[in-house]
Amino acid sequence: MRIIQQLRDAGFVAYFAGGCVRDALLGRVPKDYDVATDATPDAVRNLFGRRRTIAFGASFGVIGVLPPLDRLGQDTVEFSGGVSDSDQDVSVSGQARVSVEPTEVATFRSDGEYSDGRRPDSVHYGDARKDALRRDFTINGLFYDPQQGKVIDYVGGRDDLAAGVLRTIGDPVQRFGEDRLRMLRAIRFSATLEFRMHAATLSAIQRHADDIGDVSGERIGAEMRRVLASPQVFDGLGQMLISGIDRVVLPELAGVDMNRLERLLKHAEPRSFSLSLACLGVVISDSSVTLPEGGLPQISKRWRLSSAELRQAQAATQHWKTVINASGVPWSTVQPTLLLRDIQFILGLAEAIAATDGIDRDGCELAKGALAWPAEQLDPEPLLSGSDLKSLGFRPGPEFGKMLTALRNRQLDGEITTRDQAIDSLRAQES
Repeated sequence: MRIIQQLRDAGFVAYFAGGCVRDALLGRVPKDYDVATDATPDAVRNLFGRRRTIAFGASFGVIGVLPPLDRLGQDTVEFSGGVSDSDQDVSVSGQARVSVEPTEVATFRSDGEYSDGRRPDSVHYGDARKDALRRDFTINGLFYDPQQGKVIDYVGGRDDLAAGVLRTIGDPVQRFGEDRLRMLRAIRFSATLEFRMHAATLSAIQRHADDIGDVSGERIGAEMRRVLASPQVFDGLGQMLISGIDRVVLPELAGVDMNRLERLLKHAEPRSFSLSLACLGVVISDSSVTLPEGGLPQISKRWRLSSAELRQAQAATQHWKTVINASGVPWSTVQPTLLLRDIQFILGLAEAIAATDGIDRDGCELAKGALAWPAEQLDPEPLLSGSDLKSLGFRPGPEFGKMLTALRNRQLDGEITTRDQAIDSLRAQES
């Protein structure tokens, strides 16, 4: 609101734009607020000061404006009102904390040719109508004028919001040809908003799905993170199959038991990208279809995931059985798994599998209870160390590790509880 008011005071047009308007009209809390204006990037930087702006997208008319240091957390704004077929105004009220992240301020523009299928070769500054017409989907082409309290709609976005329809602005083949990632974004929006995809939009994706292969793995991975972390993840994966995008983005999906995957994802809580990826890994490993490029490492490589994301998902798929069986195996088998840094993902997958397959949950409950223990109870100090073995006259070598592991297991299983008992155990083995 502060940014919009400052732009208006300087004689410029300024609106809220895009996703924040869509989410507010749907009664959702926007994750961020973008501003669109007829001020050029240079004018925006001059108005707010070059030390308080970031030119991270100046070539496309986008400037980041930082909140003033003395106002952080003080500005408030919230849309209210719902989607309606009427032309009633939408009021602004309530409160929402301002983020320390920069607010994107974009100059109204129209785009030139998209020769690389990702970004326009040139941009031309214009007005709000032209800016709306170059956007991807009607529901993302809305503006909100806080001064007049009105939604500005040049593309039929309010009607599609009311009807729950996802539709491209203009010719879908042209929109997807401009930026091929929009096909995957269509699936993500349709699933996460629980909207029906317009027939022409879906048909265009089905005809050009293989073109998604021209999109970088980083951009695909960014979209898939949002799909897999969504409560509607299964719907998103199902739409990938219907559209044919799975052939490039996730070919492993075609051979899995989708009914089992749906049940796993339903029980995978709290929902996260890595946990959903682990559920996917389980059904892929159970699949009878063998793909030369299948499996979590290949998916990670294809989507350019972080090493931590791959590690979390792999830890879950490798160790969930230990948690499920925790009540029926020695504690020395269970305890090392509980100390792994990715134990929450392991436990999450184990609970999802137990709920899906009707497996007794005693092991999961035991593991959850143990994770609440004090550190000294869950991971007590070893009774003996390598230095202790040396002082007791044992010769260092490969057997050291085996001896210490055996002692540790007996300690964890409650067979020995003191240092003297550990030494006696070693002496007995020596004799």
